[in-house]
Amino acid sequence: MAETLVSHGASPAGPAPHGAPEGETRRDFLTLTTAAFAAVGVGAVVWPFISSMNPARDVLALASTEVDLTPIAVGQAVTVVWRGKPVFVRHRTAEEIQQARATPLSQLKDPAPDQSRVQRDQWLVVVGVCTHLGCVPLGQKPTDARGDYNGWFCPCHGSHYDTSGRIRLGPAPLNLAVPEYSFTSDTQIRIG
Repeated sequence: MAETLVSHGASPAGPAPHGAPEGETRRDFLTLTTAAFAAVGVGAVVWPFISSMNPARDVLALASTEVDLTPIAVGQAVTVVWRGKPVFVRHRTAEEIQQARATPLSQLKDPAPDQSRVQRDQWLVVVGVCTHLGCVPLGQKPTDARGDYNGWFCPCHGSHYDTSGRIRLGPAPLNLAVPEYSFTSDTQIRIG
């Protein structure tokens, strides 16, 4: 009688690479392929939802505001709206600049030299929101109370700001914020 030898683990096409049975290799490939297609499918479904969370074009248009400085006389201030907040643009007098520069930093709650708050000495640009509770301080109109330091005064809780927008008296903990802005010409700035 002839003996038949049966070899285990071998297939008619030859052995599977690296000693792994052929079924496992095919299963691994199918698993990886299925996972890759599933990831691409989830990404294709989720992307529109993620994209919808980005700001709309009209909102992005409000991300920056152009301000013409030409009509603002020395000593005058204007209020513009940027991202829904008032921004104070003041054309400071030489006296206001001198007052701001003469103040010792040791007298300030939130010490900041005037030079760090302006790009050009005569132009001060600050967000017009009191840093105490978010009120809008007075001081933009010639008839407004400007407080003890000739800057801005928040009548809600009595915060006084100087001619550099720095907190000098009252409960506000921080100076009026300086927004990101740049001069696009000698008579124009872009806020944002």
